[in-house]
Amino acid sequence: MKKSILLAGLLGIATGSVVASSTTQAPEFTGIDHWFNSPPLSMSSLRGKVVLIDFWAYSCINCIRAMPHVEHLYETYKDQGLVVIGVHSPEFDFEHDPANVQAAIGRAGVTYPVAMDSGLSTWNAWHNQFWPAEYLVDRDGRLIGHHYGEGGYDKMENAIQLLLGLDMQAADNNAKLFKPGPDDTPELHLGSSGQQGYGGMESGSAGTRHFSLPASLAMHKFALGGSWEITRQYARSAGTEVELQLRFKAAKLYMVASADQPLPLEVTVDGNPQPPVAVQGSRLYTLFDSHDDREHLLRLRIPQAGLRVYSFTFG
Repeated sequence: MKKSILLAGLLGIATGSVVASSTTQAPEFTGIDHWFNSPPLSMSSLRGKVVLIDFWAYSCINCIRAMPHVEHLYETYKDQGLVVIGVHSPEFDFEHDPANVQAAIGRAGVTYPVAMDSGLSTWNAWHNQFWPAEYLVDRDGRLIGHHYGEGGYDKMENAIQLLLGLDMQAADNNAKLFKPGPDDTPELHLGSSGQQGYGGMESGSAGTRHFSLPASLAMHKFALGGSWEITRQYARSAGTEVELQLRFKAAKLYMVASADQPLPLEVTVDGNPQPPVAVQGSRLYTLFDSHDDREHLLRLRIPQAGLRVYSFTFG
């Protein structure tokens, strides 16, 4: 059986995966402003190697869940001809800071090379649109296939083994794959650009104003109480003793947020206090961690100005 046919069977039937034309050459890295864990690399210098490119952003929960699988591939096959390169392409402004990316690499235990694509030049050169996204390149620099989102780990590993000339024997790495429940809340953004899920009574457009919490909140909606500033990317607490409410359906709740100084938050879900959360720096924070995938009400009390909330994601 030809390798191209077998690769089509491995990658082509995975959700979000396609097999590229055998003549498609992988684009070069462009506009990279920083490299971590490696000197600068190029696709041309990697001829003779099998290359896995992983596009990610450090505040993306899907990327965070996928990264251990990417690290597994690197550690398992780096001595057999595989090169893994993470391309960090930011979604939010704070992800342009090299110190923030370096800290995220440390938290995740990433040891493979990471290219910082702050201007999205490489993202655009590869015509990518998703976090995470993985692209597999053969020894001749040809783009073999890609996979968008979480999952497909066993198929990707088998494809790598085939390109390396190894026996295909990958274990089922999808056993603990997160799968959203029916009608789970989608990702919600608080900034005026691409705002999703706003359910307050006042306008959610850019500007600073006083917000009043509604008497009831619809499913998959958030609302603000007190003085808040809405900007293009985030909502910032602009007064003291402000509040945010969110009605969601999921077992786990994460918040992308930042603050210049340590800022403690009071978190309750369905009236039950959750472990205290102190926001310092710009990253993903866990607000609720359970196995109870049903409707919940979050109440987030913020004692002072300066909390920037970018988005909510769920698990």
